[in-house]
Amino acid sequence: MRQNPHVAFVATAFTMAVAVVLSWAWTGGVRPPADDRVLAAHAQPAAAAPARACRTGYKLVPTCGILWGVAPGARTEDHGFDALTDFERKTGRHQAVYHAYHHGIRQLFPTPQEIAIARQPGKKRVLLLNWKPESTTWARIARGDRRTDAFLDRLAAHIHRDFREPFFFAIHHEAEDQVRERRGSGYTARDYAAMYRHVVTRLRARGVTNVVTVLVHMAYVPHTSKSWFSDMYPGDDVVDWIGFDTYSYSDPGYGHGDFAELLNRRSAMKPQWPGFYNWVRAHHPRKPLMVAEWGVWFSRRNPGHMAAFYREVGQQIGRFPAIKAMVHFETPANRKGQDSSVDSTPAALREYRRLGRLPVFQVSLG
Repeated sequence: MRQNPHVAFVATAFTMAVAVVLSWAWTGGVRPPADDRVLAAHAQPAAAAPARACRTGYKLVPTCGILWGVAPGARTEDHGFDALTDFERKTGRHQAVYHAYHHGIRQLFPTPQEIAIARQPGKKRVLLLNWKPESTTWARIARGDRRTDAFLDRLAAHIHRDFREPFFFAIHHEAEDQVRERRGSGYTARDYAAMYRHVVTRLRARGVTNVVTVLVHMAYVPHTSKSWFSDMYPGDDVVDWIGFDTYSYSDPGYGHGDFAELLNRRSAMKPQWPGFYNWVRAHHPRKPLMVAEWGVWFSRRNPGHMAAFYREVGQQIGRFPAIKAMVHFETPANRKGQDSSVDSTPAALREYRRLGRLPVFQVSLG
């Protein structure tokens, strides 16, 4: 039967309008459904071809898909361009996000090398720059420490003059480990939130509009289940993304499991803790989520775990639609001598390369 052209036009217009609204909502315009089971039910499988090209949108949130990135050569002298080039060569793909770390109040960032990495011809990247002030206590910074404020003013002028592209900015990541919940310590959870807010508002007041802020937690259960944990949140107006750092351990025990366990790690000692992903979705449902550091610590006692874990990421990622970026932490040796190199075994490298080729991780930089 021939379709009424007026009906067809209305149906098409309605479909387009819904698509626009959903796209705007996904980039932070409106609150998404709080129940991830509803979202996951309609999410495409990780291996399925995307219906449209995925690009970064408002606040760098992808219109679809997940940003894929790395902190290459971490805890080594071989970080930067050389480490990034080597990582992209061995993994067989371009990294959309480059993660680097800064501390103190001397070096301005992005550095010339980081700017070159972001602007490399044919290989445009988003910077994720992590900064720990380390100039004085959080409380003093929040009250307007003179030396820290002077640095922030210089930093604002540098960014405004030399780097106008949007970039991720994490302020004192994994701060839970330094919280001291006693009056006058200068390092309470509320001191952290006030420090974070002060840094963001001072930069904004001096014309910095391209910084996309990321609040990065450790996601370590003994910390996240503390009564003060929620007090660390600086406020929706100064936090654009919420991130967390989490790793899989190859040996049985704490942190040994699949990808779902990695995102919602629990402890028998704290059964009330729902897991970090679930906690964020319940308390901050409008915020995109970044796995700001992740990886698998290799063990010779269980060499097959790394490859198996990478396969599980691809199989399970569709169940966690709030995740909008994943940034691998690539190091041959962390503080405990553990290795997260994706080529720890030939099988691990093969599975990581396959993972990086999945359509869900193909996001162009808008």
